[in-house]
Amino acid sequence: MRYRRFGRTGVHVSSLCLGAMMFGQWGNPDHDESIAVIHAALDAGINFIDTADVYSAGESEEIVAKAIAGRRDDIVLATKFFAPMGADRNMAGGSRRWIMRACEDSLRRLGTDHLDLYQVHRPDPYVDIDETLGALSDLVHKGKVRYLGSSTFPAEAIVEAQWVAEKRGHQRFRVEQPPYSIFCRGIERDVLAVCQRYGMGVLTWSPLSGGWLTGKYRRDSPAPASSRGETNPDHFDGFNPLKYDAIDALSQVAADAGVSLTHLALAWNVEHPAVTAALIGPRTEEQIDDLLGAGDLRLDRDTLDRIDAVVAPGVDLNPADRGWDPPGLEPAARRRP
Repeated sequence: MRYRRFGRTGVHVSSLCLGAMMFGQWGNPDHDESIAVIHAALDAGINFIDTADVYSAGESEEIVAKAIAGRRDDIVLATKFFAPMGADRNMAGGSRRWIMRACEDSLRRLGTDHLDLYQVHRPDPYVDIDETLGALSDLVHKGKVRYLGSSTFPAEAIVEAQWVAEKRGHQRFRVEQPPYSIFCRGIERDVLAVCQRYGMGVLTWSPLSGGWLTGKYRRDSPAPASSRGETNPDHFDGFNPLKYDAIDALSQVAADAGVSLTHLALAWNVEHPAVTAALIGPRTEEQIDDLLGAGDLRLDRDTLDRIDAVVAPGVDLNPADRGWDPPGLEPAARRRP
């Protein structure tokens, strides 16, 4: 397993980060099996775990707590807030009121007195970033949080947050967590360069594009049983011919390089100089055993160039894979009263 400095924080993390979204009702409801997956990752050298309060309505955080009991000090532990956590309309977003409660809830579920990284799960265009950063800074000052991060923020929002932090004397975002895969390369146009400019670490989500880059989805074949393509067809994007064409070409690139398509996609992801770590989201021990094989893999220049020829730098094969659209694209924002 390779390790990198997380931006300019001085913290070292593994190049693969264990994502906990699939632990609990969203993925594997068996707590013992999920804990075994986490232990396999830790035993292989992964020292970085990322979850979120919304994953299985807090159940993911509770499973992680069980798995890291007695090993907490060896782990860089991250979670996120923003998505609704109840029927109360104030149990969501980036307000001071919610941030303070959400953090306490996550600390309790995770069984710890501090978070190494606390991230805003999505931009909140209805809350002043000054309020969000102010509340998060207070959590740092109280010792409940070590570092702050954003997730799926556009480049302009990252820059605004940095400027507001400097002007107002707040703690600044030290990490961005964007979507990034061979199929979703839009952040190469701006986000990655902005993160480098501000010395931010980059933790990429969906490096396998929701399972596409494992090669499990093929043209004219049904989605495998229990795969996301079967259980969540809206997310599957199964009618996109560009993805099927790319899978055919990338499978040949992987074969010529002597690696699996999964390992090719993960190794490509962390090859970018701005990327610190890629999130892997296994559901079973079989899946984690396979994913760990990419931990030390490096790709040569010829292989990287061939991948660029399949999907050009800066291109998203499906704009929906970007994970967030600004409210200015909604119909209400484009129509006069």
